[in-house]
Amino acid sequence: MVSVVRPVTTETVRSAGAADWLAQVADAYPDDDLLLIGQALDFAESLYQDGKLPVTGEPLLAHALGAASVAVQLRQDAAAVAATLLFSCPEHLSDWQEQLSQRFGNTVSSLVDGVNKVRKIQELHYMESHLLQSEERHQQAEALRKMLLAMVEDIRAVLVKLAWRTQTMHYLSHCSAELAREVARETLDVFAPLANRLGVWQIKWELEDLAFRFIEPQLYKKIAKLLDEKRLDRERFIADVIAAIRQELELAGVKGEVSGRPKHIYSIYKKMQKKHLDFSEVYDVRAIRVLVEDIKDCYTVLGIVHNLWQPIPGEFDDYIAQPKGNFYRSLHTAVIGPQDKGLEVQIRTAEMHRHAELGVAAHWRYKEGGKQDPRYEEKIAWLRQILEWRDDVADVGELARQFKTELFQDVVYVLTPQGRVISLPKGSTPVDFAYHVHTDLGHRCRGAKVEGRIVPLDTPLENGQRVEIIAAKQGGPSLDWLHRGLLKSPRAIQKVRAWIRAQASDLAIAEGRQLLEKEVARLGLANLKLEQVAQRLSFANVDALCLAIGQDELSSRQLLTALQELAAPEPVVAEVAVEDLVRKSRVKPTGQGVLIVGVDKLMTQLAKCCKPVPPDDVIGFVTRGRGISVHRSHCATLKRLSANAPERLIQASWGVQNLGLFAVDLDVEAMDRPSLLRDISDAIMRDKVNITGVNTISRDLRAFMKFTVEVRDAEQLRRVLSLIQDVPGVVRVLRRQ
Repeated sequence: MVSVVRPVTTETVRSAGAADWLAQVADAYPDDDLLLIGQALDFAESLYQDGKLPVTGEPLLAHALGAASVAVQLRQDAAAVAATLLFSCPEHLSDWQEQLSQRFGNTVSSLVDGVNKVRKIQELHYMESHLLQSEERHQQAEALRKMLLAMVEDIRAVLVKLAWRTQTMHYLSHCSAELAREVARETLDVFAPLANRLGVWQIKWELEDLAFRFIEPQLYKKIAKLLDEKRLDRERFIADVIAAIRQELELAGVKGEVSGRPKHIYSIYKKMQKKHLDFSEVYDVRAIRVLVEDIKDCYTVLGIVHNLWQPIPGEFDDYIAQPKGNFYRSLHTAVIGPQDKGLEVQIRTAEMHRHAELGVAAHWRYKEGGKQDPRYEEKIAWLRQILEWRDDVADVGELARQFKTELFQDVVYVLTPQGRVISLPKGSTPVDFAYHVHTDLGHRCRGAKVEGRIVPLDTPLENGQRVEIIAAKQGGPSLDWLHRGLLKSPRAIQKVRAWIRAQASDLAIAEGRQLLEKEVARLGLANLKLEQVAQRLSFANVDALCLAIGQDELSSRQLLTALQELAAPEPVVAEVAVEDLVRKSRVKPTGQGVLIVGVDKLMTQLAKCCKPVPPDDVIGFVTRGRGISVHRSHCATLKRLSANAPERLIQASWGVQNLGLFAVDLDVEAMDRPSLLRDISDAIMRDKVNITGVNTISRDLRAFMKFTVEVRDAEQLRRVLSLIQDVPGVVRVLRRQ
C-alpha cells in the first residue's frame, strides 16, 4: 500500500506536541489563516485533554491532529481545518454553537454543525435492516434529509468527516480484530464510495487499502508481499519505459512529466477478481503517468505510446471525452511493453491530475465576490438530483436503500440525439434514459432507437451509445413497467410510482363525485352547489371533498348530516339586490368602528359567517336580542336573512378611524411536506399578524389548512395572502367567503 497522507499517532503528539504540529503546517497558510487554526488548536487542546474516542479509544487530541493533517493535505481552507480540530466540541459543550460562533465565527460553527449532521450517513448502513415505528421512521427520514441538505450546502463538512475517518483507519491496528473489521467494512461500504463520488481519489485509495487490510488481512499481505518481491525488477522496468517516453516527447516537442504511478493494493485485488487474472497479468502493477500542458498534448502522447508499443485491445478508455460520474478526466491505455510485459499508461494535464487527486476539495475556495467555481457545482449535482425526487419516496427504508444505490452504483454514459452526455446507473434502459431527460418524456415513452436502430425498451444501454426516444403525444406509464425490468434507476421508478398514485387519486375523485351527486339527487337538492357542501365540511374545494369520499375517509353519516343541514332551499331575492332593501337614514357611530344608520347606543357585532374587515362593503342586520350583526354586503347568510326579513336590514359603513383587530378565515391548499405548517405560520407572523386558530387535514400528499388570523384592515390581509402564497409548496390561498 502506498500511503498518501502522513498519519498522526499518539506517540507523534506526545513527542512533537500540538505547537510543533502547527509549525509543520505554517507554510501552507497566510498569517491570518494560521492564527485561526492556532486558536482552534488551543481551544481543542484545552477541551479534549485526556478524552478518547468512544468507539476506538484513540486519544481525542491525537485523532484531531491526524484528521487536521489530512484536511491540510486536501488543501482545505483555514475554516475547514479549524472545524476538523473542533469536530468533537458538541460532545463536550452544551452551548457549543454559541461558543464557537463567538470565538471562531459563524462559518466555523456552521461547519462543525454540518459535520455532525453528516455523521447521519453512518445510519444508512443500518436503516435497511432495522424496522422502526412509524414516528421513528419519520424522524429518521427527516434526519436523513437534513444530512443531505447539509452536504449540498457546504461540501467541506463531508471532507472533514472523510478526514476523520481516514485518521480512524490509521488507528485501527490498536483495536480488536472484530471492531477493526466492522469499522473497515463500513468504510468500504460508505466512506470510500463517497470519496470516489466526490472525486477525492487521494482519500478513496487510502480508505480502500486500509479497509482491505483489516477485512482480508491474508489477501492483503499476499499482494503486498508479491509487490515487494518484484519491486526491484519493476523499478528497472519502469525506469526503462520512462526513459523511452521522455526521448519521444523531446523529439515531438511536447513538454511533459513522466513518472511511475502509485500501486493501490485494493484496486489490484479488484482487477484480479473482476477479470480472473493472476497477479502477474495485472497491468497496473506496472504503471506510469504522463502529465502534459493541454488536452491536445494528451492525444499526442497517446499516439506516441501506441507507436512505441502494441496496444492491448479493449483496454483503452477516453475519460477526457466522456468523464466519469465524479468528473474524473484522463486517458487510460494498456500496452505490451518491453519484455512483452503488460503496462498501463495514464495521460492527463496537470490540472486534470490535481482534480483527480483532490476532486471537489480542489474547488472549494471562493472567487472574488463570493462566487463558487462552477466545477464545484457540477461535482455535487448528483446530491441535488437526489433532492429533486426525494419527496416521491414515502418510506424511509426505501429512501435509504435508494440513496445508497445512487451513491455506490456503477454508471454508464450515453448520448442524447443532440450529443449531450447523460450519466445513468449501469444496466439502465431507454426508459430510464427518457425519465432522466424529462419526466413527461418518460411518461410518454413508447419506443427507442439506439444508434439509429429500434430496440426493445428493456435493452441495457452501453457506454457511448446515442439514444433517441419515440414518444406518444399523450399517455402515461404502466404498472407493468415496474415488473418487466424496464426500469433500473431509482429516480425513474419513483416517477412511475408517483404517477400511478396520482392516477389512483383521480379515480378516487371520480368515484367520490359520482357518490356525492347520487346522494344529492336522492335528497332532491338539485339547486345545491357542490362547493357549498365542500365549504360546509371544511374542504378546500370540491375535488378534495370527492377524494375523501372516494377513499372512504369521510363517513356517509358525516356527508348525510351536512347535506341535511344544507337541505333548506336557499331563498332568492328576486331581482332585488340586498343594498336596495337597506333602510337609509342618518348615520351614527358605534363602539366597533362601524357607523350604523338611525340608531344610537345599540350593540353591534361583526358577523362570524363572513368576518368583515375594513374597508369591505358592509350592511347591518337587526337581530332578536343581540343588537346589530354587521355582514359583508355579498354574504350568503345575509342574502337568506334579507329574503325572510328585509325590514331588518340597515345601512352601515366603516368609521373614519378603525381601532382594534378583525378576525378573518383563510383557506390554504399546499403540497404536504415537513415543516409546512411552521413555514406558513412564520410567513403570517412576518407581518406581525396574530394566529388565533389552525385546522389542518392531509390527504394524498396534499395539505388543506384553515387559519383564523387577526388583521387591522384589508391592506394587511392582502399582504398576508401574498406572504402565504410565496411559501414553497403552497398551491392556493383564499379568504373564506
